[in-house]
Amino acid sequence: MAKCKGCGADITWIKTKRGKSMPVDEKPVPYYKGTKDKIVTEDGDVLSCDLNGTEFLGFGYVSHFVTCPKADRFRRR
Repeated sequence: MAKCKGCGADITWIKTKRGKSMPVDEKPVPYYKGTKDKIVTEDGDVLSCDLNGTEFLGFGYVSHFVTCPKADRFRRR
């Protein structure tokens, strides 16, 4: 398990289908049919979804860039 260098949270790294390594929050969350949020699957697919809803689609990971209070320190310009 890795730790975020910004906030110290436990994170996991997932390689996306485009070959980029993305930091994600440690615990998977349920995702539902929709388009207002994004989720990363264990296989590296980045999907549009809703994190609340009624039509359950599966479990995935939230990008740590969404939840980290210090994410701006690590974003590439």
